[in-house]
Amino acid sequence: MGASVAYYLSRLGLTNVILLERETQLGTGSTGRNAGGVRHQFSQPPNVQLSIESIRLFEQFGETVGAPIDFHQDGYLFLLSEREHLQTFERAVGMQRELGVQVDWLSAGQAAKLVPGLGTDGVAAATFCARDGICDPNGVTMGFAAAARRAGIEIRRGCEVTGIRVEGSAVTGVETSGGTIATRTVVNAAGPWAAAVGEMAGVALPVTPLRRHIFIAAPPAADAWPATRIMVIDFASSFYFHREGDNLLFGMGDPAERAGFDISVNWHILDDIAPVAARRLPVLADAAIVKAWAGLYEMTPDAMPIIGRTGPDGMYTIAGFSGHGFQHSPAAGRILSDLIAGRDPGFDLSPFSLERFSRPSTAVEGGVV
Repeated sequence: MGASVAYYLSRLGLTNVILLERETQLGTGSTGRNAGGVRHQFSQPPNVQLSIESIRLFEQFGETVGAPIDFHQDGYLFLLSEREHLQTFERAVGMQRELGVQVDWLSAGQAAKLVPGLGTDGVAAATFCARDGICDPNGVTMGFAAAARRAGIEIRRGCEVTGIRVEGSAVTGVETSGGTIATRTVVNAAGPWAAAVGEMAGVALPVTPLRRHIFIAAPPAADAWPATRIMVIDFASSFYFHREGDNLLFGMGDPAERAGFDISVNWHILDDIAPVAARRLPVLADAAIVKAWAGLYEMTPDAMPIIGRTGPDGMYTIAGFSGHGFQHSPAAGRILSDLIAGRDPGFDLSPFSLERFSRPSTAVEGGVV
């Protein structure tokens, strides 16, 4: 998010910008630990609209941003087995189609033909969007950052924010491990740490970190995995997988997971994943795990992001994407940059405002995996 905002500000001619990164390299937090999935298939229209704009940019990233990325549009396949989910997805597909997204409603048999070796016991239907796919988080981040740097934006790595100065009703500076930076505009793009950064400016942000695991399995035999990189998601369990080179990437949410910053691997979660994995991709039962890691989702109560002005004058937030931040970074960064520059972003941001949490609402993103 930070690299995207920096890039889009530079496109508007605003280059008196400093991008701060606590770590020694960009993208080593949640950005570097996600599965790289990008999709149009969300339950809330604003998220679909973010996807439409973002995926369009991913498709043209090399020409527009000036850096090649690894992007494979083999599609997302959602497997549906519960009546409630069937009704929810039926409504969502109708909405997605109204927004111009081609989403197919499939039978279990049709889903099995798309992914050879897929187990479809209990599957009542499936949805598939061919323009969804797998993208390269590191390449996108570095592409945005390099283009911003070429335009004159400064990037300081190994520089931790320790405080935000507020005088009266406006921000006046940022305190860092490398000294104080005087500024009238601050963007909080701290992901799972956004609430801590918000507190520095007296802003309460309902963003909590939640651990998610990813595992990599080696094939038990040649041609064991599906040939394409289709992202398959068993929605009832949240188990997902896609081919990753010669290996298979998979994971599943843990309903018992507690909020926190722990990113150590909890190997016991494999006990819960194993029976689901064996049912949905039987060959995975004979595979060996060769790598595993954990990262953090940045969750909000409604699984929708916070984008816009928050708190004192000059304070902005772009965080709380609840597991779909990387894929929405192009559109979100463009929108926030327009706001900062005083331009009309051409996007209704009320569903993403911080003030929404003080009002009753039923708009919850149901497509979080």
